[in-house]
Amino acid sequence: MKELSLSIDWSELDLFGHVNNVAYFRYVQAARINYCESIGLTSLNDKEKLSFIVAATQCTFKKPLYFPGQIKVISNIVSIQNTSFQMEHSIYDQKNELTAIAVDVLLVYDYKNRSKTNMPPEMRKEIETIEKKTFL
Repeated sequence: MKELSLSIDWSELDLFGHVNNVAYFRYVQAARINYCESIGLTSLNDKEKLSFIVAATQCTFKKPLYFPGQIKVISNIVSIQNTSFQMEHSIYDQKNELTAIAVDVLLVYDYKNRSKTNMPPEMRKEIETIEKKTFL
């Protein structure tokens, strides 16, 4: 589990005065990059390092967010396959109330060879250390 704290920006509001749904995907993107970089997947497309590609993403909205405010995004890896993994993000407001749950499917990607690739064993071990569990 990794936690990321972010501030709600006034520019993220829509005409109804709450945070626009697009902003939730930005929060998830920040959390995704934070987690991936911590396990050795770069987001900078460095051809000498493994990266990731978002294969799928979705968000279920539970409660609106308002400006001003702080949020936290708690991210967990929920499953690992040979070349992909699923990540879940829970977004909480400053009252620690759940406002949204997002799910990503990410491919481990080798930009040098322009193809998905198997997750290296050391990366799997790093995830298992962070998540404090073993993935089969």
